[in-house]
Amino acid sequence: MADQKPALVLHLAAGGEPLLFAVTDEDATKYEEKLPGLVKSSAIESVQTKDGSKVTINFAHIAVAYIDDLQRKGRVFGLH
Repeated sequence: MADQKPALVLHLAAGGEPLLFAVTDEDATKYEEKLPGLVKSSAIESVQTKDGSKVTINFAHIAVAYIDDLQRKGRVFGLH
């Protein structure tokens, strides 16, 4: 099995292509737990990317946010 490459995936409410931010395994777990609250409350949160950059996200403009594996190919969202 290939190594997983977790990413924070953000779909903007205005549409367009999703934004992808590579994150560490540890941060992926942390963000996955926080995402529902961040989207529901339209919070502003700084996210640490895998390369050490910091990105500040205004979740008021995000329609959908989730953690996904960049290695995933040919799978339908929601199926294992």
